[in-house]
Amino acid sequence: MRGLLAGVLLLVLFAPSAACHRPPPHPPASPAIWEVTGARGERGYLFGTIHALPDGVEWRTPEFGRAFADANVLAVEIANLNSPQDLSAVFTRLATTPGQQPVELRVPADKRALIERVMKRNGLKDADYAAMETWGVALAWSHGESGNGVDRALLKQAGAGRRIVELEGVERQLSLFDRLPQARQSDLLVKVAADLDKGDDAPTLDTRVDGWLKGNIAQLETETRTGMLANPELRRVLLVDRNRDWAARIATLLETGARPLVAVGAAHMVGPDGLVALLERRGYRVKRIQ
Repeated sequence: MRGLLAGVLLLVLFAPSAACHRPPPHPPASPAIWEVTGARGERGYLFGTIHALPDGVEWRTPEFGRAFADANVLAVEIANLNSPQDLSAVFTRLATTPGQQPVELRVPADKRALIERVMKRNGLKDADYAAMETWGVALAWSHGESGNGVDRALLKQAGAGRRIVELEGVERQLSLFDRLPQARQSDLLVKVAADLDKGDDAPTLDTRVDGWLKGNIAQLETETRTGMLANPELRRVLLVDRNRDWAARIATLLETGARPLVAVGAAHMVGPDGLVALLERRGYRVKRIQ
């Protein structure tokens, strides 16, 4: 399924595809990290990740190393990212409903030519999706690849001796899509098809990777208001509501004495609905340290 289950929502929400091209020189690494402290001595870290990187991009820094070493918990969106069989099983169970319409009929009439063009260009057949719900088709067409993603690398680095806390999990994450009204699933499919229709997105990838490496918060926040996240309902479901839930979970970790390094997509960190702002509103001091 074109690399879907390596990243699930991670790829769709805030990750360009790792296009196969020779990467240009990237800026020195300084991705954003925040230290969170509380009045009773609570301490933790927020680290906005990117879920797909070209080969050869080095993102670890001494400041990241110190935060990682100080933390005794790694909190991530999905703990079993490195178990594609588990992810695939959940996707198949949630996305399968026999008797679906042809894919081009699941979108507005003025978008059907786009769907037909993308399917023809990529050798896709309606029969392949006869039992797949519309949101599942959209994710199956997402052409990102997270083999070089920061989240996977951190899970491997944590090893067996580090406690891993899952903020969401693949079941809950995919259920967000499964519960979307059909109109919003159609919006999602159109957005993914439009991205596919653009062809090679290496320049976009390079721009986003550079912005992430520089810790460019303004650019990261702009990304959270474009594409599918420009749709108010999709933004609420895929970003805002999830951030509020995660902020509560992170606060619980801090209050119980854990020192978490919270590593989730950088889109979740920024703006008035981001984790930084939400934790500040809960009374924590959140200071950017890189």
